Amino acid sequence: NFLPAFGKETLRTTAVTPQFGRNMDHGDFIHLNILEKKVHNNSEVSVQYLCSQPCIVNLEAIASSEFRTGVSVYRRRWKDEKSLYVSRTRQVRLKFPSIMVYRDDYIIRNSIIVHSVILYAWISHASGSSYDVKQNESYQRAVARNYTFLETVPPFKRPYKDHKVCLQWGADYLWTLQANKIPQCPHESDGVQILSFMYASSGEKTGIVKKFERFENRELETVRQHQIDYPMFTVSIWLYLVHYCEMDLCGILYFIDPKEMYSTPAVFLNEEGYVHIQMHLVRGDDLAVKTSFSLPLRQWFRLDLSFKGGQIEVSSVGKNLKRHHHQSFIFREDFYYDDTAGYFVLGGSGYANGIEAFFGPVKYYRLNVLETEQILNPLYDKEATEQIELYYERCMDVQEIVSEYRDIVSQGQAVQKGCVYENYYSELIHKYGEKSKCEAFMWGKELREKYHSLFKLLQEMDFSSQDEDENDAVLEVGWRIFEKAAKRLSSADGLSNAGSFIPLLLDSSCCGYHKASYFLAVIFETGLGVPVDRTKGLLYSLVGAQGDERLSVMNLGYKHYQGINNYPLDLELSYAYYSNIAIKTSLDQHTITGEQAFVETVRLMDDELLKAQTKENGDVFMWLKHEATRGNAAAQQRLAQMLFWGQQGVAKNPEAAIEWYEKGAIETEDPVLIYDYAIVLFKGQGVKKNIKLALELMKKAAAKGLPQAVNGLGWYYHNFKRDYRNAAKHWLMAEELGNPDASYNLGVLYLDGIFPGKPGRNQTVAAQYFYKAAQGGHIEGTLRCSQYYITGNMEDFPRDPEKAVIWAKHVAEKNGYLGHVIRKALNAYLELSWHEALLHYILAAETGIEVSQSNLAHICEERPDLAKKYLATDCVWRYYNFSVSQINAPSFGMYK
Repeated sequence: NFLPAFGKETLRTTAVTPQFGRNMDHGDFIHLNILEKKVHNNSEVSVQYLCSQPCIVNLEAIASSEFRTGVSVYRRRWKDEKSLYVSRTRQVRLKFPSIMVYRDDYIIRNSIIVHSVILYAWISHASGSSYDVKQNESYQRAVARNYTFLETVPPFKRPYKDHKVCLQWGADYLWTLQANKIPQCPHESDGVQILSFMYASSGEKTGIVKKFERFENRELETVRQHQIDYPMFTVSIWLYLVHYCEMDLCGILYFIDPKEMYSTPAVFLNEEGYVHIQMHLVRGDDLAVKTSFSLPLRQWFRLDLSFKGGQIEVSSVGKNLKRHHHQSFIFREDFYYDDTAGYFVLGGSGYANGIEAFFGPVKYYRLNVLETEQILNPLYDKEATEQIELYYERCMDVQEIVSEYRDIVSQGQAVQKGCVYENYYSELIHKYGEKSKCEAFMWGKELREKYHSLFKLLQEMDFSSQDEDENDAVLEVGWRIFEKAAKRLSSADGLSNAGSFIPLLLDSSCCGYHKASYFLAVIFETGLGVPVDRTKGLLYSLVGAQGDERLSVMNLGYKHYQGINNYPLDLELSYAYYSNIAIKTSLDQHTITGEQAFVETVRLMDDELLKAQTKENGDVFMWLKHEATRGNAAAQQRLAQMLFWGQQGVAKNPEAAIEWYEKGAIETEDPVLIYDYAIVLFKGQGVKKNIKLALELMKKAAAKGLPQAVNGLGWYYHNFKRDYRNAAKHWLMAEELGNPDASYNLGVLYLDGIFPGKPGRNQTVAAQYFYKAAQGGHIEGTLRCSQYYITGNMEDFPRDPEKAVIWAKHVAEKNGYLGHVIRKALNAYLELSWHEALLHYILAAETGIEVSQSNLAHICEERPDLAKKYLATDCVWRYYNFSVSQINAPSFGMYK
């Protein structure tokens, strides 16, 4: 028997055996025949083929989706070594992945949209070696090949798969509810509303952090990628500037790259009101320009900036949407701009102070350069914006009157023909109704009638002490007015006449004393003695926050965190407020002056804790003092802590606390007292610094095994000796003993790049130490971690705005000024001064403190007559609801 020759010879034999005679004219071929070409798991294909040599038949299905192309989803092969030159047919059942052929259900969670499926078929001749087989089996090397297209089925036209499993009835019911709902993909646009609500920027180093992801739409993402080295984008920002920058530059809007460097764009305000714009060029350099026009003060305007390649267009637009100023800048080289590689900041950050202003709506067009007329960014809340303008117009009048009045009186110019303004004389005028005629005062009748309450207050004040700083003098007048109003509000019938004190509080607020602003915000938001007025509540909340009043800032942070009282839920905006107070909390704890008290969790339902509350003449305090005098170290510790921090109802008295620290350190040899006394000597808190004695005491406490003392020695070597090796050695020892301060300090060494033997900054290791410190309750460590979570620039800290807010809120709620208000509320309650307790608990509860919310609801429940008389809102319902919305919600609140 002869086999056909496949060599290069030109002669071929004609001798064939009978059984091959009918097939000699046919070469290798393969055909595909499919009755139903739709992709499903019952698909069958009829494969007809002929092999002239022992062969391998291959089938492979290749699919492409929106996200991946050329994916092999089915593969089949078989050998045929005997039936040569004979056409054969084989039926093959195709089987595809479930996510291609079935609908989403409780097991198949993500059906994919398949664009195309190609079924390839080919024949490869089998050879001796396995290597040759692998080489020859590819589609490209096939001796015969064919393909056909299969029709794909959209996900919502596919059948459900019978998984042959039984679900629990609850899961089955939930699935039934959502089985036939088709999700709708939202329309994606390059226009992004960065800010839709007003933001009060106080000029501190905190602001709104925004991070942008890649477009889901492939066409938009392709355009964005192409525009990285030729950017085309527009930013539109509504602003109401209160003051120009007091520093060199204050942040309006800027981009921080993954290396924590300024990138394109960086827009700042300078001391004279001009706009400073810095850009990062494609070649890696940074260049900056400054506008020739300044931005207006105390009026709403829109700042529009468009960037195209190497060109910048800057416009200042009024409320009527007409351009007031316009300027163009052209660079010789294009800008580099990738808005997904880093994060945006509105206002301040750790790198720059913010502006003293109110931000209105902020719109960002990621891929387009627009003219002023094309930008859709309206100033939406016209009533609120007008209220802000009216407030500052009034305040300019008030400040001018106060300043001039003070100057006239203090210089003796008001003494005209028996008209002497002194306190006793003002009382006589008030008593006998005599009218004063002072020609020295230049204000007209209309102005005096408009601000009659202010003039009356000014007449009663003593201006004999001359203050050099005019701003401080006006602020002092604001403080005096507030003290008068607060005293009257706290009186027995104060809340009944709350409306009559509003002019006083408004004058105080206008003088820059923003505790009054917060009082006004709470009064109008809760309807405390007046009808509820949301617009005025918002106005004074924003004004107080812009004036950096701690409770106002916390109030706004809390409202945006929960999305309550018509404030939109906005985690980035909430973080901007909470981080401001969190930073201040850290600084306030190192300042022993001011109206501060330790924030304590004292519930009015806890009788044991209430009994432990005391005062300087209280039984508990007197007993502790007696025990401390006898040399009881525990009593001395507790007494000193109470006096130093203002705990358990005792007024803050650092000087008295230090006396007990000293007495305990010398007499009892207690390591904690020795350590505490060493710290105040190191820092000079309420006592003259004595580094030598402080070091001796710190070594003594460390020798007794006190972890914080070991850490204290490291702190001494770091701050006073710059001996980083010894500092690191002690901090590592203290960290092993579980001291969170040491963990934080080690992180600082790595962050500054001064860890001994490990040169260069290592932010990753530093962040790990900060996280460990935060887990131990360290305030600065917690604050650092919250910053990592909001920016998402650290590998171990993926962006998580909610976690950032929770951590910043945790620190902010330890603020001593807030603790002072809570303590006043508790003291009033213990003295059965219900109206005063109600007032101060409302002030604390509106900042989002859970314990104050629960206590206030409890008071309103105990005294429904009180709540009904003074509050326009349902007190019990409102504050129990607030308390159970917190992360640390109390179980009794849920029960209520």
